[in-house]
Order: sequence, then structure tokens, then C-alpha cells
Amino acid sequence: MNKKGQSSSRVAKVFIYLVLAVLAITILVPVAWVFVASIKENSEFYGNPWTLPKGFHFQNFIDAWQTADMGSFVLNSVLVTALGIALLIIIALPAAYVLARFSFKGRKLWSTLFMAGLFINVNYIVVPIFLMLNNGDSFLRRVFGSPFFLNNLFILALVYASTALPFTIYLLSGYFKSLAKDYEEAAYVDGAGYFRTMVQVIMPMAKPSIVTVVLFNFLAFWNEYIISMTLLTKPELKTLPVGLMNLMAAQKSAVQYGQMYAGLVIVMIPTLILYICVQKKLTQGMTLGGLKG
Repeated sequence: MNKKGQSSSRVAKVFIYLVLAVLAITILVPVAWVFVASIKENSEFYGNPWTLPKGFHFQNFIDAWQTADMGSFVLNSVLVTALGIALLIIIALPAAYVLARFSFKGRKLWSTLFMAGLFINVNYIVVPIFLMLNNGDSFLRRVFGSPFFLNNLFILALVYASTALPFTIYLLSGYFKSLAKDYEEAAYVDGAGYFRTMVQVIMPMAKPSIVTVVLFNFLAFWNEYIISMTLLTKPELKTLPVGLMNLMAAQKSAVQYGQMYAGLVIVMIPTLILYICVQKKLTQGMTLGGLKG
């Protein structure tokens, strides 16, 4: 490469690094500011917002936990997220495996339908979902005397899982298509059936892609607000993002900024810990998955 080409290559690299640095700063600075603000006393917010706290005011977290009953909201979010991810994996893994590795009548139609689901924003269909579940509850009240679909954490988890199916199947099927068929043929020779081959051979190889799916959907389920607020009307069943609204409502006119930011930190900590734990596998899964979808 001549000197002119080397010079232009250096300029391009410098430009890319500058852009990445700016993007990192725009993401890290607000997150760091929230953590710093969560340990400030309320009087410190009326001066310069960028000043460091005078001390570690841990009472903000205690007040946020007790004032808005965020302990029960955390438990509800854990249950809904865990159920949603479990249902999603149980349904999506076999579906993606079959669509990626087998040829059968109607395969292209099913693949097209799941691909079409990628373009549907769940926020646009939350009202029809609510009306459908509400009509189901009206029928159950007339027949059995009690509702079932609304104010039900399992139903909320099922809605989460169903809305995440298109993206999950797309990502997993792309990864499955990249695997050589030699592994399955060797398993069949050893006497393994289709289900055993999928569970014992294919799924262990798909761990990076599965970790990617789990992390992305954990973030989506954990931070989801609109569907949870719509389908869960009982206060004791609210999830954590809705609990933050309860925290602000409990303060009424006396705004306690430290408590609000402490509540935000409580919401963010699980996602940050999970991301740190699976960062390497996440990158690997995003690199491999979806290449041949």
C-alpha cells in the first residue's frame, strides 16, 4: 500500500474511534450520573446538578424500597421475566430447529409468517390484546363466576413470550442453518432420534445464540411498561417499571429526586450484572446468529 493509502486508512481509523468514543460517552455519562444522583440528598439537586455528592446517602434506596413497595414489584418482575423466557425458549428452540433443518410442506409459509412478525410493534396491538383478554374474562365470569386472563402474571409472561417469538426464531434459525449436517448424521448413526439429537447435540452447540436470545429478551421483559400497565390493574401485581411510577405518585408534590434515581438504579442493576456476565457469549452469538437466515 502506498503512503497516500496508508494516510487515508489512518484518518478513517481515527474517525471511527472518535465516533465510537462519542457514542460511549453519550451512553456512559447518563448512566454514571444516575448512579451518582441516587446517593445524593434532596437538597443537593437544587444547586449544580454535576457536583459530586457530599456523602453516600443510602437512605434513598431504603425509602424507595419501602415507600413504593418496590420489593413486591421486584418479585413480580422476576417471576414474569423468568416465566416469559422459559416459555420462549421451550417454544422457539424446537420451532427454529425444525424451520432451519427440515424440509416439509408449508415450511416457507411458516417462515414468512414469523419474518412478518418482525415488523409488528407490540405497542400497536396492546389494545386488541387487552380487549381479547377482557372478552375472555367476561365469558369466564358468566360461566364460572371468576376471571382468569387479566391480572395474571402467567398470562403476561405468555404475551411477552409470544411477541418475542419472531425475532427469537429468526436469530436461532440463522444460527442452526450455519451448522454442518455431519453432526446430526453422526447422531442418527448412533441411534439418536430427532428430539434427542436436538437436545443433546444441537442445543449445546447453540449456547452463544441462546445466551444472546436470553439477554435481549430479559432486557425487553424486565423493562417493559405498556403491556404490564395495561394487563395488570391490581396494585400488588405491578411490575418494577410500573412501580417507579408508584414511587413518584407516592411522593405527590414533595419530589424526592434521590429516591427516584435510587429506584432507577434498582431497575438497572440486574440488567447490568447480566450483561457483564455474558458479554463475551453475547458478542459471539450476535456474530454467528442470523448470518444465513
